[in-house]
Amino acid sequence: MRYRIAATTVLAALMVPTLAFAHHPMGGATPSNFTEGLLSGIGHPIIGIDHLAFVVLVGLAAVFLTRKYIAPLAFILGTIAGCLLITNGVALPFAELVITGSVILLGALVVSGKKIPAALHMAIFAIAGLFHGGAYGEAIVGAENTPLVAYLIGFAAIQYSIAIGAGFIAEKVWHATETAAAKPRIAGAVAAGVGIAFFVENVEGMIFG
Repeated sequence: MRYRIAATTVLAALMVPTLAFAHHPMGGATPSNFTEGLLSGIGHPIIGIDHLAFVVLVGLAAVFLTRKYIAPLAFILGTIAGCLLITNGVALPFAELVITGSVILLGALVVSGKKIPAALHMAIFAIAGLFHGGAYGEAIVGAENTPLVAYLIGFAAIQYSIAIGAGFIAEKVWHATETAAAKPRIAGAVAAGVGIAFFVENVEGMIFG
């Protein structure tokens, strides 16, 4: 019963349609103080369903690595770097396609149930993090240093919490001891499905928009 409740909570968070396009917790306004920056940073990775799906996948992939508590930091440091690049005027090409593509890629690796070298996971985490962080940065462009720092703290903390939480569910609630375990792979498939849906939407927008 416990794992069903936990799984339902995670999957429900991934599937909330009304939040799928709300990538700006402050309603598009730039945070102007520490509290607004912190809350915006906490909210962005949650209400951006594609971002949330990837963070969950990071946790599901990292839990089977030797340094399961360290590995997610590669993604988080990547998001911080990406955010700072955007706030300093450095544009990242095809960001939305890369973001959704990263969800599909990592989801596919989790679904495969195969042991993937830790170095490859870390590289995927870090590179994807640049683009996810770049998307986060769009909500904080033009902010002063105080709300910017708070924003970085907020999204770093919530992402680490979600990733570790997803890994905890896989390991302690689902009792998954290896990458071939069924329940993490099913969750990975759901997250990959989110990535596919967003990827298709982005491609359609490029073609018909």
